[in-house]
Amino acid sequence: MIFGKIEYLNLLPFHVFMKHFTKSSSVKISMEYKRNVPAKVNRAFHARRVDAAFISSISARHSSYVGVGIIAKRSVKSVLVIPNKANKKDKESASSNLLASLLGVEGEILIGDKALRYALKSSNYIDLAELWNKRYNLPFVFALLCYHKDKKLYKKIEIEFLKREVYIPQYILEEAAIRTKVSKKEILEYLKLISYKLDAKAKKGLKKFYKLVK
Repeated sequence: MIFGKIEYLNLLPFHVFMKHFTKSSSVKISMEYKRNVPAKVNRAFHARRVDAAFISSISARHSSYVGVGIIAKRSVKSVLVIPNKANKKDKESASSNLLASLLGVEGEILIGDKALRYALKSSNYIDLAELWNKRYNLPFVFALLCYHKDKKLYKKIEIEFLKREVYIPQYILEEAAIRTKVSKKEILEYLKLISYKLDAKAKKGLKKFYKLVK
């Protein structure tokens, strides 16, 4: 299996889970990772250069996916617009650029770990997930776990990943902190803002997003 890996902090629990899942005696999956930013992972998935990946929700619209995503119930701190700067899209994103446009927010768009670093040192930003929630009282689904084949495998991943909280070892947290320049404590606080289960309310939020982009 070739998996399109996005190394943003919001997927750290999933990558820790997959490390154990692929080594389990009942699964024994051989996995190869193709690392890149979301926009490039989207293109690689649709070109079938990867078998599965977290795909931006707007790009995942006509793809097969399971009930796992990157979801913000309210604020997220990693999808921002800096309002006093010139309009500038984030080339790493797809759904976030469109979301800013739908919400009528102008400025420089930042996503991912660089956005989180900015939010930790400045209050001069608009949190797009928080604004979406205030406007529609719904979560925003930024990405979905999509696949091309082996549905049973990905349903198993969904069930196993969602049924328990993933413990992140200290050495992995330390590595992530060094790589992202975000402290271990801040990483754990940030991860509390992320949900992964595509529940009924998240599905309503996704449906609302798709309706608005028609």
